[in-house]
Parts: sequence; C-alpha cells; structure tokens
Amino acid sequence: MIENLNVSRRGFLGHIFSAGALVLAAPVLPEALRAQQASNTGTDHIWQPSVYLGIEPDGTVKIVAHRSEMGTGCKTSLPMIVADELEADWTRVTVVQAPGDVKYGSQNTDGSCSVRDFYDTLRLAGASARSMLEYAAAQKWGVPELECEGRNGYVVHTKSSRKISYGELVPLASAATAPSPNTVRLKKPEQFRYIGKNIPVVDLQHIVTGKAVFGIDARMPDMVYAAVSRPPVLGSTLRSVNDAEARQVRGVQQIITLDLAKPPYGFKALGGPAVIANNSWAALQGRNKLKVEWNLSEHAKYDSTSYKATLIETSKKPGRVARETGNVDSIFAKGGAIHEASYYTPMLAHAPMEPPAAVASYKDGKVEILASTQNPQAVQDTVAKALGIRAQDVLCNVTLLGGGFGRKSKPDYCAEAALLSKQVGKPVKIVWSREDDIQFDYYHSPAAMYMKAATDSKGLPTAWLQRSVFPPIASQNNLAEQYGGSQLGMGWYDIPYPIPNLRVENGPAQAHIRIGWMRSVSNIYHAFGVQSFTDELAAAAGRDRVEYLLDIIGQPRTINLGKEGLKTPARENPKFPFDTARLRNVIETVAKNSNWANHKPGNGRALGIAAHRSFLTYVAAVVDVEVANGNVILHRVDLALDPGRIINPDRVKSQFEGAAVFGASVALMGDLTVADGKVKQSNFNGYPVARMNQAPFETHVTVIASDAPPAGVGEPGVPPIAPAICNAIFAATGKRIRDLPIGKQLSA
Repeated sequence: MIENLNVSRRGFLGHIFSAGALVLAAPVLPEALRAQQASNTGTDHIWQPSVYLGIEPDGTVKIVAHRSEMGTGCKTSLPMIVADELEADWTRVTVVQAPGDVKYGSQNTDGSCSVRDFYDTLRLAGASARSMLEYAAAQKWGVPELECEGRNGYVVHTKSSRKISYGELVPLASAATAPSPNTVRLKKPEQFRYIGKNIPVVDLQHIVTGKAVFGIDARMPDMVYAAVSRPPVLGSTLRSVNDAEARQVRGVQQIITLDLAKPPYGFKALGGPAVIANNSWAALQGRNKLKVEWNLSEHAKYDSTSYKATLIETSKKPGRVARETGNVDSIFAKGGAIHEASYYTPMLAHAPMEPPAAVASYKDGKVEILASTQNPQAVQDTVAKALGIRAQDVLCNVTLLGGGFGRKSKPDYCAEAALLSKQVGKPVKIVWSREDDIQFDYYHSPAAMYMKAATDSKGLPTAWLQRSVFPPIASQNNLAEQYGGSQLGMGWYDIPYPIPNLRVENGPAQAHIRIGWMRSVSNIYHAFGVQSFTDELAAAAGRDRVEYLLDIIGQPRTINLGKEGLKTPARENPKFPFDTARLRNVIETVAKNSNWANHKPGNGRALGIAAHRSFLTYVAAVVDVEVANGNVILHRVDLALDPGRIINPDRVKSQFEGAAVFGASVALMGDLTVADGKVKQSNFNGYPVARMNQAPFETHVTVIASDAPPAGVGEPGVPPIAPAICNAIFAATGKRIRDLPIGKQLSA
C-alpha cells in the first residue's frame, strides 16, 4: 500500500488515523543513536518520538513501516514485531509506508540492519500500546491491571473471562499516559504469536496482480520526462552541445543543461545536458541525437587492465598494518612449508532489475518526490543541498523497489529530477536506462589480495599474512582517501582463526570512478580470498576440507578483537560477540545436509565448502559443481545459517535463495572493464546476470534456531558462494581459480 503518496508531512498522521484513534508515539532510535542525535545542533536534528502505531475505534490497527521494501520483507517483518507485542489481530492490521523524516531514526535500508537495529524498540512500541489498553480495561472494569491481558485484538480479564475489543477501549486508552519503558512487560519468546512464523508480505496481492506501485510506475499530474547525457569520464567538463537534431524529435520540449558535479562527488547528480519530453521514449531518442563534446578529465587514463596489474603489484608490497599478533616475519624466515597465493575480484555493478527511478515536483521552495529509494532521508539531504533549501522542505515518499542491492541508497537520480523540475516548472520523471545504470553506477570496487602462510605438520598455519588492496568507498567524500578504513572490518581483520603469528594489512588504491557499497560490500572479496586460501592449505595438507576448516577455526571461543592484537580495536557490540561455536555449528550442519562425507569427486563433479560471518550472521555454504566442456553447472547449493532470532522464516529463506543466485552471478560472470576512463559494458549482453540454466538448480536453506538477538539476513548469504564454487571446481578438476569471474578462467 502507498496510500500516503500525495500528502504533506504535516498531514501525514491525520491522513492515516481518524480523529478518534489511539495514536502512540514511541521512541524508535537505539540508545546510542539517540544520544548521538541529541548532541547535534539545529532543529533538524532534534530527536522526536518516532514509531507511530494507531488503533482506530473500529479496532483496525495501523502501523507505519519506516524502512523501504525491495523484496527483503522488512515492510512486513518490522510491523510483525509491533503487532506481536501489541497482541494485535494480524487480519486487522494495515501497514503504511513512511515518508522520509528524521523522527523515524535511520531509514537507510542498507547494511542488513533493519530488524537488528529496531527489534527492541519496536517490541517496546507494541508492548507500550498493549499496556495502555490493559490499563484502560482495568479502569473500566475496576480490577487490578495485572489481571488484564491483551489477546489477539481484545483485552481479557483473566479471572472472569470478560473481554473487550481494542477498538472499544480507544477513548479510555487515548487519555492514558504512555508507560515508562522500564515498566513495560515484554512477551516471553514462547508467547510470540507472529515472530518466527511465516506471514505473507503485505504487498503480495498487489504485486502478483500488477497493482503495486514501484518507482518506475510513479506518476504526478502534468509531469514530463527527462533523459540526461552525463559525463562519460568522471570529472569531465562540457566543451559544446549541439541540440538541433534533438529538438526535431517528436515529443521533445526543451533542452536544459545541469551543472556538472565537482569533487567530492558523494551523492550529487553528475549533471550534463538533459532532454525534456512528453514521454520517456522521446526523451531517450532526443538524448541520442545530442551532439555533445567533452573535455575529458585525468581519469580518462583509467584502464581496468593496467589498474588490475597495479592492484596486484601493490598487494605484494608491505601495506598499512590493521591487525598484528606475534611475528610473522620471524616464522617465515625459518623456512619450511610456505604457501603463497594472490586473488583478484573485478569491478561490479548493482544492476537491479528496476533501474533508478524518481519523480520530483518543485514549487515555492519545496519539493515532493516519489522514488524507489533505500534511504529517503539521504534523498532529503541530497536534494536540499542541490537546490539550496532546507531538508525539511523536501518530502520524499517511498514506493516499492524492484531490487536495490545498495544502489538505491545513493539518491543522485532523485537530485536530477528535482533540479530539472525547478527549471522546467513542472514535475519531472527520471528513469535511468539500463545503459545509464551500468555505465554510471556507484561500482563495487575491484580488489587484489595477497596471502602467505607457514604451516605445521598438520597443515595448520603457524604464521599468516594477508594484504588487501581496493579503492575505498570513503573516496566518494574524500578524494585523498586510499585506504579501506571500516571496510577492513568486513571479513578481513576479523578473520576467526587463532593463529599465533598473524598480520593483516591494507595497501593504498586511488579511485577513478564512483565507488559505493553493494550487497555484502567488502565481504565479497575478503571471503573469496580467505576461504579460497584456506581450501588451498587444506589441499596442500591432503586433508578433508570440512575437517580442516573446523580445525583451523579451533575450539569454541568468543573472539575479542580489541584484546587479540588489533591495533585499532573494532567497534564491537557486546550484544553480538563473535562466537566461533556458532560458526562451527553452521559448518557441521551444512556438511551433514549436503551429505559431504559420502560425496566423492569424480567425472568433473565435486563439492566445495566455504564459511563466513558477516553482518553478525554465521553462514556456511556447500556447492555441488560439475564442470563440463568449459561450463560450470551448479547442481545444488546448501546453506546453513545462524542469524539469531528470526522474524519471518519464509523471508529469511528467500533472501538466502536469492543470495545463492546473486553469488553465482558474481562468481561466474560478474566483470566490468574500463578503457579510456569509460565503462565498456552497457547492458546485460555485456554484463550478464545468472540465467535459469546458470543459477543453482536447487538451493536448500537451513536456519538454525537461536535465541540470540536478530542479526542481518539480506547480505550474508552472498560472500561464501564464490569461494565454495571455486573450491568445488578445484576438487573436480584440479584447476585453482584465483581470479574472478570463473568463466574467463575456464576458457583461458
């Protein structure tokens, strides 16, 4: 449902709830973020009550979902948490999508943190409302409040079995004061009604019948369409524009030139000549007719082949130390069994099925936007800065997203629409073509990794050196930044092996394109390097891979990076300690489920395994691979995961099934190349994603029951897929893949 799309922020609550509804405003910000926001200055950053839960006099419960829906199910899962603690009747619940507003806390649907960050506070919101209703019933009946219990849309008096509907209690409950958080009674897990149950997503009916509104479907009255000719090389300047032929295209109304972005680029619109037309086809055809000449920037020297060589060369030189224990150099100097390997993963594009799309209407210093965005607050900030207005004067309404993978948390396309609307004087719709999407993305960075280990008689490492080199995401906001920073905490310095002599390094790399986070971010290449090298050591020792993987992880323990030699202690959340027992458990589980012990390599077919912890979730993957005539056939993928407590099992399994396909695309065919500063690929013919015959034929997902706090599920299924596939290829053929994509290596 997107019933709020054409309302002002001021009228938002009034649009959702009737005058007689019980509306609860409960603090949604996690305590740390609440304190951080309270310390900021300016009225835009004052923390406000944020989760709005309303109960109508007829008993209808309305819950505002503050995160974006792109297939993860968070628009359903987050309200499920509220409804469970409220003891609402789910058949009487309506979910409404929130617009962008700081009062909701972070709305960035990224980093697999929607449930993780808001589980406790959403429980509190639902339980607080239930407590108010129980209090109201106690007052009405003249009985102790503890004798009153909310049950499936009613309050029941436990001693007399009397009951009264929530709707009937609205007038009394509305006059009550919300309880103090420390007095609210939360449910015990065995009392959960919805949490942990399969519930269909709230938009399912509209999605399957074609009624759902995605960004690409959004409309505003009297809107026009635009297509922008962006700089082909980052940082280029405009030399000349000849638009004579473009103006002759039927439907083209005018040509406008947007100012070109200057570094640092952040989320700014890149700028360039824009064709305004009365339909999208005319806008695109008009853009094709533009004769644009550019003064290319220094980034025109960027070539992906030579850049790859530079990254690999840098990875073999000493870098900045991120973590160090013992003395690896002294062990290596002793000689003995020494193993070395280099790994490389290429630049990748997000390529969601729905490309970036937004409609913006500027009027009287204010902007209304409809967008398929993962982060409506970033839309507000970016558009406000582009137009020189206040963030609170930008209303961003969120549609459904046809995929995102991190691309749609970067709102440059929304800024384009808003800037053009101000100049045209009408609402403007931007829909990026597939060519736009692939050639002007915020790319997942290429990376080179160098690994070196000395091993004992069992093949276990006594010394381990690893070095990673990649252009960092931080370069978007600081052109001088060449080191990984927080990205090193994504499967690199948090390697879980208890190696007595360990050094983790990071080398410098300059960015020549826009770099951004993509599904599972740096975990993609770090898991590939660590898990591939682990398999190489096991092979060199002639050991069973599962047995070796468990051995190298060691006995169950809790890892404290701050105490284990990390020079800059990681920001460790005490709620989510790194528990190697959970990592071992997913490995043992996936080995059993895949029948690892009884599956022997033969006829070009074998199993491969990899395990990785990311976004606080433990995952192990086994892939059954056959190599025939240079083609890789993925017969089966088994995944075992421990993400802590889960809200909607069906959505969790779906995320990991999708991750298997996403990971297969990364491993088999993901590769963008650059020449003269320009991305050479432009569509799925040059940058393919896994088709049905290339995706895993079967995917089996096992979720391990856990009472641990909820962790991430949208991203952690991706990292172990590529190394598991490569490890299986080695077991089947003896060919070691150290350089993605696999297709190029098998055909070489």
